[in-house]
Amino acid sequence: MITVTLSKSSFTKMGSGSKVGNSSLDYSFKILLIGDSGVGKSSLLLSFISNSVQDLSPTIGVDFKIKLLTISGKRLKLTIWDTAGQERFGTVISSYYRGAHGVILVYDVTRRETFKNLEDLWAKEVELYSTNPECIKVLVGNKVDKDSERVVTKEEGMALAQKHRCLFVECSAKTRENVQQCFDDLSLKMLEVPSLREKGSVLVKKQKQKHAYEMMHRGGGCCLE
Repeated sequence: MITVTLSKSSFTKMGSGSKVGNSSLDYSFKILLIGDSGVGKSSLLLSFISNSVQDLSPTIGVDFKIKLLTISGKRLKLTIWDTAGQERFGTVISSYYRGAHGVILVYDVTRRETFKNLEDLWAKEVELYSTNPECIKVLVGNKVDKDSERVVTKEEGMALAQKHRCLFVECSAKTRENVQQCFDDLSLKMLEVPSLREKGSVLVKKQKQKHAYEMMHRGGGCCLE
């Protein structure tokens, strides 16, 4: 199942007089949320998109939502893919790594197996299927509101992030602690990488489409990417 939600609350991020069409955007980035089922990926996404949290049923297959925001004066469209996190969907999910500019790897600080699986399974999938060698990765320890139940320390998370060259943040989808920071840090980092800026540039994409259109009408038979 694939659903699409365009966050109305995100429009205010763009400024009251701005348009929401592609003509008003500078960059369009694809972001993946990955990790075991039940670690709170969907809750993190909902918290970021709508500034609210509610009890959610497990994601089946793939869901994605869109958020518009302005970072460092640049107008961004983030298409955020939320994966089920269940092994039986692995062969389906692999195709969604294609073209991703950023990947958020989520574990539950109260469940050590979800932390272990990031290294044993999910980090390896990123290496195997990612088509952008410079894609930005963020390691996220979720559910820090349950500190009394914590079994994975912050230091362990930082060490794993350093090993895999990821950004690192601990957050709580329930209280919204550091949720905005997670996506802001990722967006800022993607904007710092020239290859990701080029691949995500709306202007560059329009130029390629225009060139392909002109070639087709000249009989060149060029295909759009």
